[in-house]
Amino acid sequence: MDIADTEPDSRGGTQSVDRALSLLAHIARAGGGVSIVALVAETGLSRPTVRRLLLALMRSGLVEQDAVTRDYALGPEAYLVGLMAQRRFDLVDLAIDSLVKLSAESGDTSFLTVRRGAHGVCMHREDGDFPIRTQALQVGDRHPLGVGAGSLAILAALEPAEAEAAIAQNACALTNYYPNYSLPLVRRMVEETRARGWSLNPGLNVANSWGIGMALRAPGGAIIGAFSIAALDVRLGAERQQELAVLLRRQAATFEERLERRLNVTAAVA
Repeated sequence: MDIADTEPDSRGGTQSVDRALSLLAHIARAGGGVSIVALVAETGLSRPTVRRLLLALMRSGLVEQDAVTRDYALGPEAYLVGLMAQRRFDLVDLAIDSLVKLSAESGDTSFLTVRRGAHGVCMHREDGDFPIRTQALQVGDRHPLGVGAGSLAILAALEPAEAEAAIAQNACALTNYYPNYSLPLVRRMVEETRARGWSLNPGLNVANSWGIGMALRAPGGAIIGAFSIAALDVRLGAERQQELAVLLRRQAATFEERLERRLNVTAAVA
């Protein structure tokens, strides 16, 4: 049993709520089912504590357990909560006009990547009219922050301590699954992105497929995602990188204004 579970909670029970929500986020990020062994390892909590929290989440319908594998996944109530949230905060809906314009003006492929903890998830891909298209990123692809132009833009826009925590969290994944990446390289690219104002992925994911990205902020300043453009390396020379950065900056500003208006309207109606 965790020591904290045997002592009075000075925060009035909020510790258990925080832990349950963190556990729910781990299950959501897993995509499919995840074992209790993996959840214990990822959260650092004891098995009895994780099991207790899982039972509470299951009673609420937010989590369910597979009868055969015994793995845990999001439950039906989580789906309903997601639908209600989507009505208020549908990033793809807010971003689609900007993505269409980015691809139309560049001729290349543009993406919306959103932040999910220490990872970036591709939510939308918009192809341009250039006949040779990059296959570096597809809708639903999930990578550690720093892998890919959009994901790197998100990482570099975080506060230094938060960015370093994300890098540390992804250290094993970078080492085991991304041979072209290393922790020193990611840290160097983060510094270069901050100095430059936009990210650059020089074909580290897929050979000859380069990308540049720009972070997206919520009205309060939180980093929620990024726009990026990917193209063949021959189409992303230094001069064109500057041109595309201008397009990205313009559409990022448009998106952020659109998001602020949406949230203000929602608040006024409520």
